[in-house]
Amino acid sequence: MNAAVETHAVKLKPVSKAGKLPVNMTDEQLQAFGQEIEAIRERIMNSLGEKDARYIRRMIKTQRWMEIGGRGLLFAGILPPAWLAGTAMLGVAKILENMEIGHNVIHGQWDWMRDPDIHSSTWDWDNVCPADHWKHSHNHMHHKWTNVVGMDRDVGYGILRMSEKQEWEPYYLGQPIYNFLLATFFEWGVALHDLEAEKIRHGEKSYKDAVPFLKEVWTKVRKQVTKDYILFPAMAGPFFLPVLTGNAVANIIRNYWAYAIIFCGHFPEGTEDFDMDVVENEDKAHWYLRQMLGSANIEGGKLMHIMSGNLSHQIEHHLFPDMPSNRYAEAAREVRAICRKYGLPYNSNSLRKQFTSSMKKVLRLSLPNRRKDGDTVTA
Repeated sequence: MNAAVETHAVKLKPVSKAGKLPVNMTDEQLQAFGQEIEAIRERIMNSLGEKDARYIRRMIKTQRWMEIGGRGLLFAGILPPAWLAGTAMLGVAKILENMEIGHNVIHGQWDWMRDPDIHSSTWDWDNVCPADHWKHSHNHMHHKWTNVVGMDRDVGYGILRMSEKQEWEPYYLGQPIYNFLLATFFEWGVALHDLEAEKIRHGEKSYKDAVPFLKEVWTKVRKQVTKDYILFPAMAGPFFLPVLTGNAVANIIRNYWAYAIIFCGHFPEGTEDFDMDVVENEDKAHWYLRQMLGSANIEGGKLMHIMSGNLSHQIEHHLFPDMPSNRYAEAAREVRAICRKYGLPYNSNSLRKQFTSSMKKVLRLSLPNRRKDGDTVTA
């Protein structure tokens, strides 16, 4: 089905223990829903085996050969076709490393293999953000408090206004510009995520307070900058400049793609955001429901799913963040059926439509909330 959001007669009226979430479910229905979602997780996690291990090892091998090929072509970068091919290949290699490999390994999706080389405690990804910082800001803060305004800092990344629940201020008039810069330098935005720039901007935190954090980031930045902008260009000798520019463009290609996939999975119209009181006394079934309502999927073929790190199945990723990503398509068929059974929305659409919808939200929320009867409407 290619419908944008399957609503199946959802009533936007909070009832019972489903709390203040915008669905109409009884306590019994909510718990039954949670049990069926949990059953999917248990069945798939208990079935993991050698076939799955071969998948991630093959993916790592493919990515590394693509990186070698891309860097090799850049060494002949004085020739325009070689530079274009090398830059494109390196860009794809960086996307694969960050999306389908690094992000998912650091989530612990492959820890069950007990392979010290493919483990969340040892993986050092090709990104200026330290893995330990990412585990805190993403694995913990974002996945635990998904779309809870004031608790999940991924709602706007401390830079943008992505919910009507965020108080508007004149600063947000520049949001289209901030958004473009975030997309272009996305890995740097990720690295500085835990800096809490909005608190510094409002005087709630001093620059001095940020020094220990910045020192840790600098250690990782120095390593990445040395590799992409000093070491490999220097190895190219007289072709220093083509290799330098090729590495820079490959990083930007990766940044734009990662930005697009992440925004399409979290901010299209139809995704919900929440007040902090929705997580009071939240049980597992309630958590599953909130994760599903706050996420969106991207429809496409197998290649697109791999290139997105299977975050095209963002709903399933938020329901099962530690499940190996190659199993999300299987889980998605069952999750969609359960949503249909309980009359719940399942937000799924093409990349073009999800991205267009997300960008419209960026523009709309750069302005104050619409007014009704002389009062500002707040969600």
